[in-house]
Amino acid sequence: MVPPGKKPAGETSNSNKKCKRYFNEHWKEEFTWLEFDYERKLMFCIECRQALVKNKHGKAENAFTVGTDNFQRHALLRHVTSGAHRQALAVNREQLAFETRVHGHPELRSVIKVEVNPAKVAVLTTVYWMAKEEIPDEKCSSLLDFQKFNLCQALLASEHSEYYQPGSVREMQAAIAKVLHNEARHRIKASPFVGLVVDETVDVLERRNLTVFTTTVSPCNGQTAAAFLGSFELPAGEASTVVGKVGEVMRSFGIPTMKMTWLSADSASLVAERLGGVGTALTSLCPLLAEMHCLAHGSSLLPAEGVVSIEYLQQYETTVDAVYRLYSSFRGEGDGLRELRSVLDLCEIDLGSTRAIRWTSIFPAVEAIDSSWPTLVLLLESEAERSPVAHGLCEELKKFQFVAFTKILLDVLPIFQKLSRFFQIEDFDLSILKPIVSSTATTLQAQKSTSGQNLQEFLNEMNEHPRDDGEGESRLYYKGVELANCSQVHLKHFEHLKESYLESVRGSLLDRFPGSVLEAVSSFSAIFNPKCYPQSLEDIASYGVSELNFLLQAYSRVVVSERARSDFPLFKRIVFSLGQLSFKDLCVKLVYSNSEMHELFPDFAVLAAIALALPLGSVLAEKINRGRELLKRGRSRRTKDEGLSDLMKIAIDGPAVHEFDFALAIEYYESMREPGFIVAQVK
Repeated sequence: MVPPGKKPAGETSNSNKKCKRYFNEHWKEEFTWLEFDYERKLMFCIECRQALVKNKHGKAENAFTVGTDNFQRHALLRHVTSGAHRQALAVNREQLAFETRVHGHPELRSVIKVEVNPAKVAVLTTVYWMAKEEIPDEKCSSLLDFQKFNLCQALLASEHSEYYQPGSVREMQAAIAKVLHNEARHRIKASPFVGLVVDETVDVLERRNLTVFTTTVSPCNGQTAAAFLGSFELPAGEASTVVGKVGEVMRSFGIPTMKMTWLSADSASLVAERLGGVGTALTSLCPLLAEMHCLAHGSSLLPAEGVVSIEYLQQYETTVDAVYRLYSSFRGEGDGLRELRSVLDLCEIDLGSTRAIRWTSIFPAVEAIDSSWPTLVLLLESEAERSPVAHGLCEELKKFQFVAFTKILLDVLPIFQKLSRFFQIEDFDLSILKPIVSSTATTLQAQKSTSGQNLQEFLNEMNEHPRDDGEGESRLYYKGVELANCSQVHLKHFEHLKESYLESVRGSLLDRFPGSVLEAVSSFSAIFNPKCYPQSLEDIASYGVSELNFLLQAYSRVVVSERARSDFPLFKRIVFSLGQLSFKDLCVKLVYSNSEMHELFPDFAVLAAIALALPLGSVLAEKINRGRELLKRGRSRRTKDEGLSDLMKIAIDGPAVHEFDFALAIEYYESMREPGFIVAQVK
């Protein structure tokens, strides 16, 4: 038995022994399950004391059943999201529902609580595992039979109700997803600020889907989390359609407009076609919102959609598309053609899709075209007489402009690949974001006047031969192939194409990273990255003043500017002494509600929380990638989208099987299936 006021095994005390804390009566209004013993000066949880559910340590006690003097709000928040508390709610509500059903039978009311049926847990565990492993729903029956064959005791003693049948897999998935979504709602409610990532995808039937993710910050420990909020089909429409759907999601998950601080659009089409309207409309609703597009996932950084207005770009992509379709199944000899086929597998390119493939943004595809160019020309020439398609492609590939534009892409695409990799680093150093974007823009600008390495090498390797008749312009050869359309007029036209393309790409890059946002990110880094601070304490006094003023003006609604300026000298001296910490480590210390720095510097804690909510890192990038893969494969298996979002939620955000609260999922599932059953909600 655990003595009153002490926590049982597995739970550490969070009482602050340095500072005497007192019970706050207002907590009872927010946490309706909370009761306080005024004589013993201890807090209790009514629900947990009633249920006395055993925790993972095999004990039925926890801090809130034996009583705790840890008078801190974050202790209450941690308890309300704990598995023990949720399981207690499930047991108590199941008991309440049971008593409602047996109304009029007093002899049955002596039952205190109902234990969760192991057979029900076994079925839901199977459904959960299938979703995590992307196993088709129709395999559920055979998997349950297989577990019985392996003598799974819970299923052998199969006394579960008719509700727990393989035909109800989607309803079970919906109940499991509801548990996970409620956990996301708790995190959103507790998080000081929230970032939002919207990703638009288009399938082979031209159906548009909006996938939404959120980033949150926990005040209990300062750690960040990314969550999948759902996948929603979009009707044909403009930005208002996306704005309306985002607004619905925000209301559904209880995201206050004042908490929304970051918006990241993670698809080129969404940025190019709609995002101007989306960002403007959402900013009018969310005053703290800043846009930083395609930050979480690097493959969309190259703005292919933003430069489709360049006429030759479409012609180039049509030619490359025809080459890949013609030789994707070619089984002849040659490393070049094998390289073309391998690109389709490597980049998961579906030639059967009706959606146009943006070949000019796929570096391996362009690289394969370049390396196999001599082989392709020879093959097409050999087939030109009997195939009009081969003849047309051969003429196009031999044009100077085709080869030269391929070289431009080889110079440009690696720049964006390098830029993309920075954004997928988990502990990304924000101080380098502004220099990286500026450097990329400068490089693109420089290539307008001085050609990139690949284009310059191509120009140097071309051989000039005078015509046999000695009249007219000389002929140009590259790798033994005579190039067509090499007149001065054509060369001048190519120079104009090069400048237009590079300027369009550069402009799209700067649109994705507006100067005001780069300034904000740079200011966050200057204030919260100890490694950016001067090496001498004497230089600290004047450091960071302009950056702090920028942030105080941008977030004046949520900080007290004068207090922050007054605290800044002491804050800088402390940060200077913490030089070994990273940007994220310092922000976590500030956001953690039980830390001394959080209490000493409340305004800097607010700014640190905003910085942590920025949609960044490999975890978020992996979830976005996973969402795209699941949506693509799920739609190929299902004729309708019904239940697909629930399946994606489990696969993307579901924890390990042993960490999931199946008792609560069972409660939700039975609430959905049984008429008159009391619907349970975890607030």
